[in-house]
Amino acid sequence: MTASMATPSPAQLRELALTEEEYHHAVRQLGRVPNQLELGMLGALWSEHCSYKTSRRLLSQLSSKGPQVVVGPGENAGVVDLGDGLLCCFKIESHNHPSAIEPVQGAATGVGGILRDVFAMGARPVALLDALRFGDLGDAAQRHRFAKVVEGVGYYGNCIGVPTVGGETYFDATYQGNCLVNAMCVGLVTAPRLLHAVARGVGNPVLLVGADTGRDGIHGATFASVQLDEGAEERRPAVQVGNPFLEKCLMEACLELAGSSALVGLQDCGAAGLTSSCAEMARRGGVGIRLDLDQVARRELGMTPYEVMLSESQERMVLVVERGRVEEVRAVFDRWELRSDVVGEVISAEELQISSEGEMVARLPLPVLVDGFLPRRPRSSRPKEVERDLGAPPLTAGVPWTLEEAWLRLLASPNCADASWIYRQYDHQVGDDTVVLPGRDAAVVRLRGRPDGLAITVDGAHRSSLLDPRRGAQLAVAEAVRNLACLGARPLALTNCLNFGDPDREEVMWQLEEAVAGLAEACRQLALPVVSGNVSLYNDLSGASIPPTPVVGVVGLVDDVRHLPGPGFVAPGDLIYLVGGEGAGLGGSELQRLLGERVLGPPPGLDLELERRAAEAVRQLVTERAARSAHDCSLGGLAVALAECCVAGSLGAVVRLADGPPPPDGGLGLLFGEGSGRYLLSVEPGDGGRTEEVCSRWGVPCARVGEVGGGSVEVVGLAQIPLAAAAEARLQGIAGAMAGPVL
Repeated sequence: MTASMATPSPAQLRELALTEEEYHHAVRQLGRVPNQLELGMLGALWSEHCSYKTSRRLLSQLSSKGPQVVVGPGENAGVVDLGDGLLCCFKIESHNHPSAIEPVQGAATGVGGILRDVFAMGARPVALLDALRFGDLGDAAQRHRFAKVVEGVGYYGNCIGVPTVGGETYFDATYQGNCLVNAMCVGLVTAPRLLHAVARGVGNPVLLVGADTGRDGIHGATFASVQLDEGAEERRPAVQVGNPFLEKCLMEACLELAGSSALVGLQDCGAAGLTSSCAEMARRGGVGIRLDLDQVARRELGMTPYEVMLSESQERMVLVVERGRVEEVRAVFDRWELRSDVVGEVISAEELQISSEGEMVARLPLPVLVDGFLPRRPRSSRPKEVERDLGAPPLTAGVPWTLEEAWLRLLASPNCADASWIYRQYDHQVGDDTVVLPGRDAAVVRLRGRPDGLAITVDGAHRSSLLDPRRGAQLAVAEAVRNLACLGARPLALTNCLNFGDPDREEVMWQLEEAVAGLAEACRQLALPVVSGNVSLYNDLSGASIPPTPVVGVVGLVDDVRHLPGPGFVAPGDLIYLVGGEGAGLGGSELQRLLGERVLGPPPGLDLELERRAAEAVRQLVTERAARSAHDCSLGGLAVALAECCVAGSLGAVVRLADGPPPPDGGLGLLFGEGSGRYLLSVEPGDGGRTEEVCSRWGVPCARVGEVGGGSVEVVGLAQIPLAAAAEARLQGIAGAMAGPVL
């Protein structure tokens, strides 16, 4: 075997995302000094990206139990039962660091990776969603990065033929140096065809299929486990390069094999490349794998074993196949004109053994390689300034606009505006199963041969998470549940992507602990099992961290895709009801952001039990077709939700929120305050009584606040804006900003 290396320098260890303490921990476990290849493999699998060494102990709080859960965390994707033998696989993951320095390929390969996670389970991907975070679109560099990320998402999804059906985008100066690109994929599979990422059967061959191996993406996992700095552009070689057309063939070949007794296990060859895919499959099966790198097809000359084992070249899968059936499996890949090579075999010793040119070049025990990392448990403390921020008034200066001007400015904010500039670049109808298109509270995809459909949403924490990370995570879960309720969908399970800064900073570790605790509590109270997820840490640029940004994706079922509520108000004379939580505030609000205020004041209130009951009431009203439209109140408060309902239905409305003189703040809180658990419903006049009855039965506040009709959006006694002006403001929000020059 290749000789052990001298003790690496601090710079060499930083390149591998290892500390000196971790290096010596590895030496103690191995009983020897690892060679360069072994150290690179250890660095990759011990990286934050692969090992979850900071967050693993926290994630144990999340419950994955539920009668509908088939596969929970630990596999490529979570799986829930939709009934009648049909399963749904889904997961969300991040590709933040690569997208920051190479936005097109970073975003594209993020989509490619999450697709592979789903079809590695034997499931056909049927929907993609994205959750994006960027800085101020007034900055030309941000516009460039944003445009290129959207291009990358659309490029990969459009080419492979999977519709991008929804998503969420948020802009704030705190993401100026560190954009976030989270991608979610949902797939369907029948129970007999469900696959697992496991190696079993001593002597069974191991195949590497798909693209040839190149030098792109080397140290990608470790790159995602350190802070960005001013030299980040030099890390472009760590970003993978994607080929969606090749992945389309790879997907079809793998799905053709799903359910075959010849296939023992299937794993995406993603982060840390061959190292992670082989090690993790073998560890799950209680076996080992011996690899012969001479059998690995390469697209570049002179590649070393180190480069082959740590390459993250895209569009590759690792298979374990029953002995004697290799040619049967290879025939499928031949038919799709894909490379398939036997590169190793399953062995009884729980080791990853690597040979090259007839020599053993690495030999690592799997308990050390996969599970031997040193957990990081930095001391946490609550930042002192939070105490002051929570008690401060949310607006410290006067508002320089009239209520009407503030209303239109909020509608034109990229965070509240029409997002069609984004999703028009995505093919959201390929496959002809998209029932509810992007731009609604949630997307709906039909289940062929069945009346019901799959409802999907992705939502994230906003500014208020800086004030209270626990509350921010809970608000994200609650909003996702509300979004599904607006379409009458019953939520089934959740996936999460936890985006945070450097956990070695005490305040960031505290944010992570609080957010996971909040996520656990919200999911428990709302009966949502967490079946998959991802943690993305070290989202910093030169020491400045992003705000805590937990993002959640939720899937649910609607009873009948033929009877869904409209996107906005439906007919003049319909009654408008405000259903759900009472009270809203401006702490962490979009109005506060537009005014350039620091994040101040108490965050939005939240009553999870009331959230649950309100969602049940709205779901019942939508399912019974009493509610003709339903929309939740989120960013921008009630005024923005009201205008969105009017613009979507091309109908005005007259609403009365309070009797008597305007409140002391002039109506800012009533119009633009952001609270939790609130919905705007429109119903036919004859269904008003039914609406009040259902809400009363569920113990949910319900108030008739107005009627649909007219050519303006009016809140009596406070503000009135023309419907046409509201529509124009919403259309110009993102599109207008993107009309500016880019770098």
